[in-house]
Amino acid sequence: MPASAAFPLARTSAALPLGKPAVSAAGAASATASAAAGATGDARTQELRKAAESFEAVFLRQMIGAMRSATKGDTLLGSDAGNQFRDLMDSRLADDMAGKQSFGIAEMVLKQFGVDDK
Repeated sequence: MPASAAFPLARTSAALPLGKPAVSAAGAASATASAAAGATGDARTQELRKAAESFEAVFLRQMIGAMRSATKGDTLLGSDAGNQFRDLMDSRLADDMAGKQSFGIAEMVLKQFGVDDK
């Protein structure tokens, strides 16, 4: 049995004609959707900005960790607790450096997503 015989609605591939009320309702829905897209565009930009800043903080945290591992370290007060607090301090330092946006990594990420204004 052919598929068109089993599913008679599958044979109609042409769009059904719409009357004037349906066309005007579709236009109104489209206008509402584009207005909502403008409002959500600002929210999307803010989310992208926050994500880009978080990415910059993670990058800087990795960079600071690599710099710390390149040194011999502090042998006078070296302990697990000291290492943990040093890691927390490095994390906070990376977050502060990313918040100042002095490295420009977040701006480059935003430009990749088409967000140029600040």
